[in-house]
Amino acid sequence: SHDSLTNLPNRAYFEARMTRTLRSLNKTRDKAAVLFLDSDRFKDINDSYGHAAGDAVLVAVATRIRAQLREDDVVARLGGDEFAILLTPLHKVEDAQRIAEKIIASMLEPIQLPGQVCVVTSLSIGIAVYPEHGATPDSLLSAADTAMYQAKRQDRGGQHLAQDQSLAPPVPLRS
Repeated sequence: SHDSLTNLPNRAYFEARMTRTLRSLNKTRDKAAVLFLDSDRFKDINDSYGHAAGDAVLVAVATRIRAQLREDDVVARLGGDEFAILLTPLHKVEDAQRIAEKIIASMLEPIQLPGQVCVVTSLSIGIAVYPEHGATPDSLLSAADTAMYQAKRQDRGGQHLAQDQSLAPPVPLRS
């Protein structure tokens, strides 16, 4: 349930916590948000400076993310350079977007690597809100992941809000 590099919970812990949280919410009133975060150009840092530098970046990113959250919010390292955040309670969508902006801004500060080298990285963030973008842990995480890829396509180092399920275009049937 723990990622030893970043000292954050891991994917298994995050998914179990999300399941418990969603079960406890009243579907008509309560909201929660899942933010899916992916480091931009992480592979370039690893390839240019080595895995020790990549590890230093992951630790710095994890620390900066945690610093922007409330005490009860959960941030986990899902694997590689992917992180997820569970924001609960969520009063309005704008609160999740504001937190995402704070996280994005925290990445502007250079990260000190071993050997007196500094790098700047960014995060692309997808946001999905319960129950509008998904009513189950899997659908919510998937919606946030899809929104994160949209953020990467639009502007690396940005954020994107998932599309409401009711507004999503129909998925064509395969023949």
